[in-house]
Amino acid sequence: MRIGRLSSRADIAAPPMRRGRPSIFVIIGLSLLLALTGCKTKAKEGDQDEERAESPAAERQEKQPPQAAQTPIDWTKVGEALGKAGALQPGEVYKVGMPRGDLHVTLGGVQVKPALALGSWVGFKQTGQNEVAAMGDLVLLENEVGRVTAKLQAGGIEQTAIHNHLLHETPHVMYVHIRGEGDGVKIAAAIHAALALTKTPLGAAAGKPESLDLDTAQVHQILGRSGTVNGGVYQVSVPRAEVVTEGGMDVPPAMGVATALNFQPTPGQKAAITGDFVLISSEVNPVIRTLQQNGIEVTALHSHMLDESPRLLFMHFWANDDAMKLAKGLRAALDKMNVKPGS
Repeated sequence: MRIGRLSSRADIAAPPMRRGRPSIFVIIGLSLLLALTGCKTKAKEGDQDEERAESPAAERQEKQPPQAAQTPIDWTKVGEALGKAGALQPGEVYKVGMPRGDLHVTLGGVQVKPALALGSWVGFKQTGQNEVAAMGDLVLLENEVGRVTAKLQAGGIEQTAIHNHLLHETPHVMYVHIRGEGDGVKIAAAIHAALALTKTPLGAAAGKPESLDLDTAQVHQILGRSGTVNGGVYQVSVPRAEVVTEGGMDVPPAMGVATALNFQPTPGQKAAITGDFVLISSEVNPVIRTLQQNGIEVTALHSHMLDESPRLLFMHFWANDDAMKLAKGLRAALDKMNVKPGS
């Protein structure tokens, strides 16, 4: 039996092509190519959408509505409601100082000037249309604390700390730290109503400039920072290097988060010093040891705020000794901290 060979593909005659009309195989091939191209395009678009969804900046840009320009707060009206005019400080903070000139406080034989350790104050920062955040510190006698805090609470003003700053002073003084949010005039009026229960001087004219028996140029050189003379006291403010926030708001140094170093000259080229170091937790004990090594007493360690970031601790101090010796001790403590470079 003869077996015939299998025909190869070349031996099979292809069907004749008709001119002007593509074969079914060409049509199917083109269709598949178009389908694959479409899938790749959709996949690429999907990847781009996913990248946009994963990008926080893009998401904020897409979701954030255009903001209307804020009308600046009329700080004159805020000052009138508080009963004392203030001044605009760096960071757009309207700050009002209310020193307790009515108090006669002594400590270790030193008559404490209001600008040294008896300065009530409040700072206002605009946060929205006709909205402000307010922070401050009220200097009170012990018998004033209860009724003042009750009045503040009734006016919607919160307390964030109540404590001492000094030790062994006569009469004993307490410090009430406050915070409020909302209409600036209403907040100022509520604080005024509380202070009206005390003898805090409001609306008093500024006193005459006092001569200062202190070599402020040398203190400046030692500390590496300049200060200002206020009420017979040389005051130096040292801001931290990092940004401080609370409730999503940046808190400028003028709202109480800068280290305060105050010098009140005393006889014999000495100075009484007090104030507070603003510290993160890792700095607390190095600063305590440094102050003690330089004859400076730590008089209090506590918080002033509730929800700040980073967490801050405030360390108060006191000494009355050779002014330049104390300035060197304070500088040694500053060198243990993360503060902005001096000037």
